[in-house]
Amino acid sequence: MPSVLIEVRKDYNEEDGKKIINAVHSALQTAFKIIPTDKVVRLVVHPPHRFACPSNLDKPEFYTYINIDAYKGRSIDAKRSLYKNIVNNLEALGIPKDHVLILLREAPQENWGIDGGQVASEVNLGYKIDV
Repeated sequence: MPSVLIEVRKDYNEEDGKKIINAVHSALQTAFKIIPTDKVVRLVVHPPHRFACPSNLDKPEFYTYINIDAYKGRSIDAKRSLYKNIVNNLEALGIPKDHVLILLREAPQENWGIDGGQVASEVNLGYKIDV
């Protein structure tokens, strides 16, 4: 059950915002093999003056910072696939690959409370973590 926060400097319309959310979620489904309904993705828009980004970017308005909190246990290959799929999916929406920063933080399942306050390691998730 990854939890995703996408932060941007551009105020996208509703349709484009949904496309960005779905692009990241689709990459998680492909790389981490999560189920389609396991979707916790937030898109937050910051005014550019409140969200600094690297000064060498050609199109700083498209800078996109993605924080993903996930259960510990995915392989390096799954992580490579995730990063590649995210930037490819976002590039198809006009966001340059080199304008995307992804931070993956992993925590043991026992550090997550889900499904009404249960310890995640004691819940059948419906998918494997060790992909």
